[in-house]
Amino acid sequence: MRFGWSFEYFRLVYFIFTFINILILGVSCKGTVDYDLILKGGTVVDGTGAIRYVADVAIRGDRIIAVRADIPISRASRVLDVTGLVVAPGFWDNHAHLVKLEEYPNAENFIRQGITTILASLHSQDQPFPLDDYMGRVSMAPNVGLFAGHTWIRKRVMGLENRPPTNEELAWMSALVDSSMQQGALGFSTGLEYVPAVFANTDEIVTLAEIAASYGGIYVTHMRDEGARVLDSIRETLEIGKRAGIPIQINHHKVTGAAHWGLTKKTLAILDSADAVGQEVAHDVYPYTAFSTYSDILFPGWALAGGPDEFQNRVNDPVTRRRLVSEMSTIFLQQTGSGPESIKFRSVNSHPKMQGRTLADFLTVLGRPNTIVEAVDAIIELQLSGGFIGIFEGMAEDDVIRIISHPTSMFETDGDLVELGMGFPHPRSYGSFPRILSKYVRDKEVLTLEEAIHKMTLLPALWIGQSDRGLIRKGAIADMTVFDFETIQDKATYNDPHHFSTGILHVFVGGVAVLNNNKITGKRPGRFIERSRN
Repeated sequence: MRFGWSFEYFRLVYFIFTFINILILGVSCKGTVDYDLILKGGTVVDGTGAIRYVADVAIRGDRIIAVRADIPISRASRVLDVTGLVVAPGFWDNHAHLVKLEEYPNAENFIRQGITTILASLHSQDQPFPLDDYMGRVSMAPNVGLFAGHTWIRKRVMGLENRPPTNEELAWMSALVDSSMQQGALGFSTGLEYVPAVFANTDEIVTLAEIAASYGGIYVTHMRDEGARVLDSIRETLEIGKRAGIPIQINHHKVTGAAHWGLTKKTLAILDSADAVGQEVAHDVYPYTAFSTYSDILFPGWALAGGPDEFQNRVNDPVTRRRLVSEMSTIFLQQTGSGPESIKFRSVNSHPKMQGRTLADFLTVLGRPNTIVEAVDAIIELQLSGGFIGIFEGMAEDDVIRIISHPTSMFETDGDLVELGMGFPHPRSYGSFPRILSKYVRDKEVLTLEEAIHKMTLLPALWIGQSDRGLIRKGAIADMTVFDFETIQDKATYNDPHHFSTGILHVFVGGVAVLNNNKITGKRPGRFIERSRN
């Protein structure tokens, strides 16, 4: 009896001892894991512009720990075979609209383009305020950079008034810029083609840009004009930069209106001249010949001043209306192609059935001739009913290629957060970055793969002052995109926009997979980019 008890006791002690040793061994083994993830055998395009090479990339936490051939896989928690695929830094979108970020925090239409960082310039949209409260409560998949937006600031202080600010109003606007910069804005942005920013003179913009400059910020702008007065607009932008002592960035560099096609030769020469004398200048572009915006751009600014009621009064006055029609007939050809068929409706609340159809279609429905005069009258009537958002066929392919291939250009989508199948977005919201890689790199060979990736990654990261982002290198933050260069392709079109691009297989933000084997993971590791420019 005693022997039996002793044997059972001994066996119990033995099992306990063995179990403890297994636990200890497990902890010990776990402690020898050097990497959370190894991307094995991929073709690394590191973002610097250097020639691609085959290597493994090891990640621990949010950092790249090693980039070399034949990293042992035995001590990695996870190994992903990416043989034959391109491993690149995550792409930077230099301008997109994120007003619905809290509604669509996974930002799927951007992530599926390989985009890991989005700059929300807010130049013509409302700015969240206070910024620090917003940044404290919002989680999202991509990294995001925010700006102090002039349109929101001017509307808050002056409404839609067509006049210079008083000293008191300018002081209030200055305080809002200052507060936004203190709370994390990367700089100051303007949308000078839109009401009410169109009413601001250069001195007003310089005063506000000086505040952003004092914090080490940059000035980002949708310029005052991208058509007939595009050269003057670039010169004004450069003047603002010089007077305010601030680096300047032109969003969606383009030339609109068939009469002005080819002017990119001059716009780029002006930027090159500024760069040659030491002014800090940047510009970006999206790879489409049509832009998308509000119907406001088809009106002279004075017509929309004061809001809808005052616009109605002007339209009702026969003399003022004749002046309006005359000016709009000129503006129409400066902004679009040759006729009403060059405008497609994205959103028109007063006539929802016209979504996806053209202004020429609308004239046909109304039983009117397809002429510029009739088109202008129809646009005025639509504006009285709330206006519309349209896609405007207004740029030349040669101009787009010229900007894409310029050594200092970067890329953007100018896109919106969209839900698959909802609304009628511009295809740029789904396809901008894959389109560059498929059409302008693989097919047309406008850029090499290394050049394009540099423009998508390290170039914009360094412009914002983020030296540990935008490249595949030991110590860099592990924002990465893995894609198949042979199959990457944009699928969204103007007539059928709701298609994700193909070829993007894996996307990592801070080492966390937000797209894994072409599936959205739902993880939200994105961070708000902190200002770190000198």
